[in-house]
Amino acid sequence: MPFEPDPKSIAGNELPLAERTDVLVIGAGPAGLAAALQAASDGRSVILVDENPISAATMGESLPLHFGGGMTGAVRNRNAMLEAVVSAMPGLAEAFEAGVDVRLGTACWGLYAPGADVGWLPGPVAGLMDETRSWMVGAERIVVAAGRRDMGLAFQGWEKEGVMGIGAALRLATLYDALRPRRVVVLGTSAETLQAALMLQAKGVVIAAIVDPGAVPLGPASLVAELEAGGAQCLFGHAPRRAEGAETVDALTLAPVDAEGRSVGGLETRIACDGVLLGVGHVPVVELLDAAGCRVVFDAARGGIVPVLDAAQATSKPGIYAAGDCAGIWPGKTLDPAIAAAEGRRAISALVAPVAVIPDGNLGEDRLAWVRAAVLDAGDTTYVCQCEEVTAREILELRPPRYLNQDMAASGDGAVAARRNARDLRSLLGDRPHPDQVKRLTRAGMGTCQGRRCREQVAALLALASGLPYGGVAPASHRAPVRPMPMSLAATTSVESAAMARHWDTWFGMPAQYVPFWEVPAQYTAAGRPRDDEVASE
Repeated sequence: MPFEPDPKSIAGNELPLAERTDVLVIGAGPAGLAAALQAASDGRSVILVDENPISAATMGESLPLHFGGGMTGAVRNRNAMLEAVVSAMPGLAEAFEAGVDVRLGTACWGLYAPGADVGWLPGPVAGLMDETRSWMVGAERIVVAAGRRDMGLAFQGWEKEGVMGIGAALRLATLYDALRPRRVVVLGTSAETLQAALMLQAKGVVIAAIVDPGAVPLGPASLVAELEAGGAQCLFGHAPRRAEGAETVDALTLAPVDAEGRSVGGLETRIACDGVLLGVGHVPVVELLDAAGCRVVFDAARGGIVPVLDAAQATSKPGIYAAGDCAGIWPGKTLDPAIAAAEGRRAISALVAPVAVIPDGNLGEDRLAWVRAAVLDAGDTTYVCQCEEVTAREILELRPPRYLNQDMAASGDGAVAARRNARDLRSLLGDRPHPDQVKRLTRAGMGTCQGRRCREQVAALLALASGLPYGGVAPASHRAPVRPMPMSLAATTSVESAAMARHWDTWFGMPAQYVPFWEVPAQYTAAGRPRDDEVASE
């Protein structure tokens, strides 16, 4: 007899897809555009999505970058924003001409690929959404070119409007022409930060000062000299103490620190400004890849947590590739967009030879120095996680819920109870503390921004408290949707066929507490139901 699957299982049922394409590219930066153009030139159907222009409401939640209230009212004009994006990204016109299906204002909230847990998928699948709908797209190949974001840094007043990531400031200035701060202090001296500061300076933003706890800049001295020639003051061996002002920043106060970020006392320096730009760390955006199950590792030379890739930019999940800054960040790549573009083409055709990676200093020690210099001295009223209002002390002095102590005391194990209630991370979390443990106990990273402002700070605090190197702390996990999704859109996302939905309550093999409607006979009475059948309550 031919095999017939159980009609109550998902076997033989396919995920309903709104559309299919040969190649889906996520992100229209240099890498994404190059990948889309390469695929189109090979004769493949291509969809290219980019979440710009981002809505004013999304920016207000500091998503996907730390916008920090630094945008002007221009971001509320959707049509003007769309025109600005098209004008600022001339490569989009070339993609249109090449036959690429370009979707702006469209975000990818999740990726799924065939594997041991989802063997029934026909291939890689992406969940997309815009302002009006959410839908699933199938592709033979998905290239993630999601870019990078800025590491957050907590100090007194960092919640004020005008304290923002330098990447967000650059996007507002160059893509939307909607950056509000006009006189800023830049924190950080990496090649990426210095280049962004120069681009802002070219857009008419006054760079009042460049600040770093180290004795020398991390990036090229030539970039520092250009900024100084433009009027910027360089303050090495300093760290932020507090951003002053009411709701909006009007000054930043700095204090001297040693090379490792420890306070050394001395006179404070106050700099008048209406913006503070965080350029202390540049983070590859790997949330889509991590949530999809692609293997990620800490690689200081490539900018932190990055996907494991082969020579063709392929991840550990079949059909999913990564290119551009989400595949790794280093100075040469930042200063030469052609490297990212080559990665995008390689993700399609594997024709371009890999480029040597040259690390920018000691990434782990640099980030720990910033956290020592600012976060540890920020005080008990400064929130590392702004969304959930979690302080550094609450992370460093984690204690288990009180009921655990009561349970252990009741069992007579007083020694275990005392150890579990000790005020230190090692006693509570063990020798390898994980950010996910902190998330469950404090909610740090569970807010609207989905940990984008606190994730690296929590990892640094765990490293400092446990004596581990920065890279020795496992990365916090990501889960789809990696973008906040309104319930109205989630409700319209078709992720199961009618055949799958018909038997959804029996997927897990649990006996039903009632007679499913598809098994109810035409003439049914409760008295006629068998009394010896197993039900869930048994």
